[in-house]
Amino acid sequence: METQFDFAPAARSLAAVIDGITEDQFTDPTPCAGLTVRDLLAHVVGLSEAFRQAATKEAIGHSAPPPSGADSPLPDDWQTRIPVQLDALAAAWCAPEAWEGETEAGGVTMPAVVMATVALDELVIHGWDLAVATGQNLSVTLDDLAILSDFLGETDPAGTPGLFGPVVSVAADAPALDRLLGLTGRDPGWRSVAAADRRV
Repeated sequence: METQFDFAPAARSLAAVIDGITEDQFTDPTPCAGLTVRDLLAHVVGLSEAFRQAATKEAIGHSAPPPSGADSPLPDDWQTRIPVQLDALAAAWCAPEAWEGETEAGGVTMPAVVMATVALDELVIHGWDLAVATGQNLSVTLDDLAILSDFLGETDPAGTPGLFGPVVSVAADAPALDRLLGLTGRDPGWRSVAAADRRV
């Protein structure tokens, strides 16, 4: 099967956000309820490797959910490791065979094409989470917005337990990224008070 889309733009955008994060922001809140910047960074370390393994199929039969929350380990080299892992993820999904059959990540098995879209969603949405939590902007391509908007277009208004909160109502003429965020249960207007205070 041919590759369906390129992960490189989303990987580069998330890596750029990672580069702009400092350790004094670790305890700042994020749009993910109960998760700090540090917690979310630890989650990104885990998911970026998990979705690379989903592409290579090496995770099949022995994958586990990426750790999340305050108890999740964050390696000392997080700021250099995450971009390297994101590059490896993007490269792994360049292989046509990555998109064939079923694969596994986080203990969940699904068609590889669907898994790839889930991975893209994780990169883009958590990229935004970290960007707004640390006073940055996230660049998202129109192609990625279209893919994810189509993927999440039938989201249950009540949300998906463990994944997304209830859909947040966003104006029909709002920017595409704002409408996408609403589908994931996020308020596009959320901003970090802590990040704003640092800029004063």
